[in-house]
Amino acid sequence: MISNIVLGVSLVILLCVISEKFSYKIGVPALIFFMFVGMLFGSDGIMRIEYSDFSSAEMICSIGLIFIMFDGGFNTNWKSAKAYLNKSITLSTLGVLLTAAISTLCFHYFLSLSWPESFLIAAVLASTDAASVFSILKSNNLDLKEGTSSILEVESGSNDPMAYLLTVTAIGIMQSGKVGNIFMTIFIQLAVGLLMGFIVAYATRYVLSRKNVLTDGLDIIFIIAIVLLCYAVSDKLGGNAYLSVYILGLYLGNIRMNSKRTIIAFFNEMTSLLQILIFFIIGLLSFPKSMPATMPLAFAVVAILTFISRPLMCIILLKPLKCSLKQCLLISWAGLRGASSIVFAIVAVSSGIRLSFDLFHVVFLVSLFSIAIQGALLPYFSKKLDMVEKNANISKTFNDYGETVDFQFAKVHINEGNSWVGKKIKEIDVPFGSQVIMIKRDGKSIAARGKSVVEVNDDLIMNVPPYYPAKKEMVEQVDIYAGHHWANKTVRELAIPDNQLIIMIIRDEEKIIPNGDTIVLENDILLIFKGE
Repeated sequence: MISNIVLGVSLVILLCVISEKFSYKIGVPALIFFMFVGMLFGSDGIMRIEYSDFSSAEMICSIGLIFIMFDGGFNTNWKSAKAYLNKSITLSTLGVLLTAAISTLCFHYFLSLSWPESFLIAAVLASTDAASVFSILKSNNLDLKEGTSSILEVESGSNDPMAYLLTVTAIGIMQSGKVGNIFMTIFIQLAVGLLMGFIVAYATRYVLSRKNVLTDGLDIIFIIAIVLLCYAVSDKLGGNAYLSVYILGLYLGNIRMNSKRTIIAFFNEMTSLLQILIFFIIGLLSFPKSMPATMPLAFAVVAILTFISRPLMCIILLKPLKCSLKQCLLISWAGLRGASSIVFAIVAVSSGIRLSFDLFHVVFLVSLFSIAIQGALLPYFSKKLDMVEKNANISKTFNDYGETVDFQFAKVHINEGNSWVGKKIKEIDVPFGSQVIMIKRDGKSIAARGKSVVEVNDDLIMNVPPYYPAKKEMVEQVDIYAGHHWANKTVRELAIPDNQLIIMIIRDEEKIIPNGDTIVLENDILLIFKGE
């Protein structure tokens, strides 16, 4: 029995991995193939696996969504995103509310659904899917003009908490028959969610900055536990737990920590596996034979969302923020529905509320159409609207550091008396395998030619081979908090072991290479090399 289960799981994962490779070639998100693999194994598929337990599916998918939300925040590059924060946060909060409001009106008057049902399906479909949007942009290597990539990154990564809050509110209304104080509920959930996210984030940073608190190699396990703790505590206190987890990820993803690249790589791979699991379960839950009956309603919902609710919302909210019409139209078209909407539909179905339509299959078909058709046309519309940033790379908006390359840049400042002053680049003795590629002089960047002459106060930018540290060699970060025993002492006065060296002090935005007379101040960040 166990061997059969293991065999089945391995086959599912292998099929999904192979389908992801195929999806990149045709420009369609791999998530859609994961759903088809689930349908293939489902009750109407070849394997005939009977699975209709929405309660267990809700639990599995909700746990998966916790880490997907955390990874969305962890991979957001704050420096790139903060310039467009007003637009992206407006979309992820007011945008979700306005989309739900317009959709509720349209569903009620155009599709003759009851008010509670209209509000429920509008809430479930109010958010957009980050994984779908960026799998398309990354596979086509598209960066978008006017900061659109960063806007979409933050919007799609942070709008699920609001949609989940509206979904839970709609479910509560249908169960109790009472509207209650919706605005107070929303305020409390958002306030507690934000507060808990920041509290856990600050506490986590404090622990990670302490010496000898965590055993080497356990930082990833520690962060996994913190993510789950953040969600659970926020939920227990009545907060928006998904928002808390997103804030936690956003904060930790934009601070310095040991083994950050390893942590990012782990959570990226973990998120990919969870997405495979979620979309496989979604496909497994579906019954293709039941879909024809729900197609008319699903296509009507898609038309309203794509051509009425989302465009109106974008124009109403973004035009006053000085977005061009082309940008509004592109952001509108990029509002793809995906995993979160289907998970919210599973939450609604498992709650036991009675509906006049098949909510799960309606949302399933809406997401399928959105990813397969709307998503596939996203690169085409981006180019037609002339919104593609040429010679750019979409990976710059993420914290995943892109693909590594076998060189690094180093800066050498030329002081008076340096033996290189007055010499041509071709005459100076640079280390073997290195190359001077640029001279920074008086605020200008000058390409370094062989005949270029080095002057006093030049900064030479060099291309140097990378060094990959041995296992026991590392750089440790030490935060000098108020009252730290190193504060207000010179580097020479610090009791540092012989196998360690302070290689840099980060003070506000300044990076200082210290000597023995450099004074360590409160709020400094020290980077310390530790040898064997």
